[in-house]
Amino acid sequence: MNELIRAIEAEQLRSDLASFNIGDTVKVYVKIKEGNRERTQMFEGTVIKRQNGGVRETFTVRRLAYGVGVERTFPINAPIVEKIEVARRGKVRRAKLFYLRNRVGKAAKVKELI
Repeated sequence: MNELIRAIEAEQLRSDLASFNIGDTVKVYVKIKEGNRERTQMFEGTVIKRQNGGVRETFTVRRLAYGVGVERTFPINAPIVEKIEVARRGKVRRAKLFYLRNRVGKAAKVKELI
């Protein structure tokens, strides 16, 4: 039974997206439906977590908009995610960057991986 489920899920995995890690600053292009038309909107921020795996894998991106922290969680394999661009690589030592929620300004930045 598990082999059958894994085979079905393997067909639905996407391979066209860029590889990224926690701490990277990414641009996520998302399809948004407004009435009867569809447009693409960009959401740029720092990846603070990735969770699950396979088809159910999600990642959370955090950014500051007008002084307010905004977090958005995206499913990696969903068709609403058009593409992901890595703007800069981050140097981090942990898997979840929740400590960035308590920081403001320069303290909320992640060092760049050179």
